[in-house]
Amino acid sequence: MKITTVGIDLAKNVFQVHGVNEHGKTVLRKQLKRDQVAVFFANLPQCLIGMEACGSAHHWARKLRGLGHDVRLMAPQFVKPYVKTNKNDAADAEAICEAVGRPNMRFVPIKNIEQQAVLALHRVRQGFVKARTAQSNQIRGLLAEFGLVIPQGIAHIATRVPDLIEDADNDLPGSFRLLVQRLLDQLKEFDRQVHEIESQIVAWHRMNDDSRKLAKLPGIGPITASAMVASIGDAKSFKSGRQVSAWLGLVPKQNSTGGKTVLLGMSKRGDSYLRTLLIQGARSVIYAAQRKERPDGWLSRLLKRRNTNVAAVALANKNARIIWALLSNGREFRADYATAIAVA
Repeated sequence: MKITTVGIDLAKNVFQVHGVNEHGKTVLRKQLKRDQVAVFFANLPQCLIGMEACGSAHHWARKLRGLGHDVRLMAPQFVKPYVKTNKNDAADAEAICEAVGRPNMRFVPIKNIEQQAVLALHRVRQGFVKARTAQSNQIRGLLAEFGLVIPQGIAHIATRVPDLIEDADNDLPGSFRLLVQRLLDQLKEFDRQVHEIESQIVAWHRMNDDSRKLAKLPGIGPITASAMVASIGDAKSFKSGRQVSAWLGLVPKQNSTGGKTVLLGMSKRGDSYLRTLLIQGARSVIYAAQRKERPDGWLSRLLKRRNTNVAAVALANKNARIIWALLSNGREFRADYATAIAVA
């Protein structure tokens, strides 16, 4: 009988495949080696294929789409409830096959090669930033053991530590001075790597129309704009701006029952990297607004009744919705848009 829906449990070397016909009856249970997957699906009639959004999922989704299949990715936490018994590859493939056919299932947009390459730059940059911070904290901690305290801020490491290790009056052992110098050299290398990757991201940002469009929003620069464009992909895959905010974890958690609505703090679901970029950008906008002599507008009214942290999340939520509106409708950002509507 004809196979209409297939679930694939992805792996490094051994892939488990589960297929059903139009009546939902199992007609295929098969284990494939990595080099057999493309050949197998090239000879299979066009069907719906479901996979979990995990390592190499976007690669296989693009490859199978090129063979004419309808491929959809799902978050693993949405597939888990469909696993009937103990966890194994066959049960996972069956659960994926069951989940992909649900009418209310949420799917992950499939990224193209360019999007994945840009996001790889972001991930590597993030790793170097963390390593740089850890290195500076280690230097700070080692000097504190000898009674030498460095002011807060990573910039003080590069400006003050060289003078400290050259100062003969602080009684530091020679071996320790050489050790700190080695750590400083490593810190400079991390800093160089961060700036080089940032220059590559900015170069991509300048060549991408959507990314340049998002950078016009207050609090969003080339790093945030490029990360959002590469992560969202096709904005029309989201129904609304609020769905983008929920996808980023910027909306409140709910614990409601019996008709009583209880809203808690933000859910923190989704990509923590994107959420951090948006919130930090919102903080910079708030800082600039607080320095104005006569702040006005929505943000100033919000700051009068809420603390800075709540306002930063609210502004990040608002920016996420604006980003969706700009990308889905192909519009340019206008700071006076609301005023223009009111005048009209």
